[in-house]
Amino acid sequence: MEGPVYAQVLGAAGLEYRVPGPDARARIDRIIFDELVNGRFTAESRAVFQGEIAGLRDLGCDSVILGCTEIPLLVPPEASPLPTLDSTRLLARAAVERALA
Repeated sequence: MEGPVYAQVLGAAGLEYRVPGPDARARIDRIIFDELVNGRFTAESRAVFQGEIAGLRDLGCDSVILGCTEIPLLVPPEASPLPTLDSTRLLARAAVERALA
């Protein structure tokens, strides 16, 4: 979330973006690396993500990028307070389209 990739790509497309605050990023990081990568998907962790996504919605965001492979497994589209953009699926589709072009 803190790297330049999304900022550059979204900015070039004229899109504004928000990221969760430092405490939320630390919680998200802990959930990803302590739980999700180990195949643990709990209701408590889902609630943390849903709360953070709802907070972004309240700031005016109209969608959320799920920028880690495991997050869509924890927060499927129907469980998200905002429409989701699954970075893994988007990158895979782009790779297939490019390969077929």
